[in-house]
Amino acid sequence: MPEPFVAVPSFARPGAAEAVTPPLTPWMTSPLTEPGEGVPARVPPRHARPGGFGARLVPDAAGRVGRVGFAAPVPQPAVPQPAIPPPAARVDLSGLGPLAGFASASGVTDLFVNGEAGLWVDAGHGLVREPGWDRGEAAVRELAVRLIALGGRHIDEASPCVDVRLSDGIRVHAVLPPVSSTGTLLSIRLPRAERPNLAGLAAAGLCGTGEPARLLVDRLRSAVGDRENLLITGAAGSGKTTLLAALLGEAPPGERIVAIEDVAELRVDHPHFVALESRQPNLEGAGRIGVDSLLREALRMRPDRLVLGECRGAEIRELLAALNTGHDGGAGTLHANSLRDVPSRLEALGALAGMTAEAVARQAVSAIGLVLHLERRGGQRRLAQVGRFVLDEAGRLATVTAGGGGRTAGGTGAGPGAGADAVPQGTIA
Repeated sequence: MPEPFVAVPSFARPGAAEAVTPPLTPWMTSPLTEPGEGVPARVPPRHARPGGFGARLVPDAAGRVGRVGFAAPVPQPAVPQPAIPPPAARVDLSGLGPLAGFASASGVTDLFVNGEAGLWVDAGHGLVREPGWDRGEAAVRELAVRLIALGGRHIDEASPCVDVRLSDGIRVHAVLPPVSSTGTLLSIRLPRAERPNLAGLAAAGLCGTGEPARLLVDRLRSAVGDRENLLITGAAGSGKTTLLAALLGEAPPGERIVAIEDVAELRVDHPHFVALESRQPNLEGAGRIGVDSLLREALRMRPDRLVLGECRGAEIRELLAALNTGHDGGAGTLHANSLRDVPSRLEALGALAGMTAEAVARQAVSAIGLVLHLERRGGQRRLAQVGRFVLDEAGRLATVTAGGGGRTAGGTGAGPGAGADAVPQGTIA
């Protein structure tokens, strides 16, 4: 029987190393090891650097294993590094093209291009014309078409009025001639880079000054904590969406907030905030998803708080119905000139949904706990009136000032819910 072959490494055969391994040149000699201790006397320098396998491991007096032949690395003292603040939140303005430079100025919230007439900018102190803007009608029209295309829609003579949302919530509205008799019109609303909070708005003077302002802020926080349904009213640009976002940010983090908007604008500092946005029909007139449909879908998403960004039409019926079926803590916004005009606005929207004035009144009184009316004067936004809904003697909807029994619409005297709020009259500017 033949002897089996067993592979033996060359270094294990006597004399094999001398026969195979050439003598090391002087530059390969390492002074870091000694012969006769289980480690070759000559080791290439790359194997003998600190941490390499050319070092010997021996236990010290305490039984700890260390490397022999290398100096222990000296720990360097930690150098304190300066704290680097997080980068400031910024809105992506790159899609605005030639308008980006004007939009990036501090405090700018709105830009308006009026055809060849020029560019107007609102930085919180009223509209100011920009002398550095000079574009003809053709250039303005081309800009409008490109901005609308960035929002995924198309604008031409067949559909000359289009509203889109760009990245980071920039809202663009465009109107082409002949609907506009003064040339192509662009209206651009810029969102806040930072997410608003109630403390910041109060510091900016939204609720006034002094002790009345502090009491009003406490009342607003209490309304959110007690899950009162809120209706925020005011004219366009008065800060309704900003105040709504700040109030929603005061909700407990464990609550699920579902918002429905015609154009997504809410930027809420809350860990469980989700939003649905309506969709316009395509060129063939198909694919529309309205706010009323989204409201029904939102009810299937188990919201702890249901929010309607803005009541514009028949969706008021679904909102009032939802807030009357156990969905407390909800909110919405509504265009109105004053607290006194809110009941008539709700009745008009209810009529679009086939509701009578009496039905709107009874559902509104039951569903909405607090009405907050905002005004903007001289570039300053402020919470001008706080009230609640009541029924007058004829069963129609009216409002009373929070903290008092005086009616602001529809009759006289105190009604249901009057005087229930502990907000002093001094808090209402």
